[in-house]
Amino acid sequence: MTTASSLLAVAGSGLLSGARAQELAPTPTMRGGSNNYQPGAAIVEKIGGGGFWMTGTVRNAANSEPLQGQRIQIWAHTVEGHERDPESHGATLTDANGVFRLEMPQIVPAFGQAHGHLAYDGNDFKTVFLRPVMRSPGETTLNVDFVLVPA
Repeated sequence: MTTASSLLAVAGSGLLSGARAQELAPTPTMRGGSNNYQPGAAIVEKIGGGGFWMTGTVRNAANSEPLQGQRIQIWAHTVEGHERDPESHGATLTDANGVFRLEMPQIVPAFGQAHGHLAYDGNDFKTVFLRPVMRSPGETTLNVDFVLVPA
């Protein structure tokens, strides 16, 4: 098993100094993150046959608290389908600790890069689209953190 690649989608250390020390820098939308996004993807237990884990955390930028019940949509080009295919999309909800995990088929390179797509696409916070690139197409996990700003 390969080591997990990690994308901390928080600028700098993420922590601000002084009176606002509990705030975190919000996660910016990444260029290309919304490519092939399909609004309203179903909440699923697993996408396809599995074998690859997309994981991460979701926090509130204002107070750094974990956010429970937030919808994270995930899609990618995998061994089972293209990122534009509806069956390559699925969504999951964060747990009480703001953690999400969704198993999906192994991600494979598209346009020369192995990458995933993730979106916070709920109503309570500003939408964020991410497109993290894996260090190696052989990795079997990708960890991505969101810091959200209220809508």
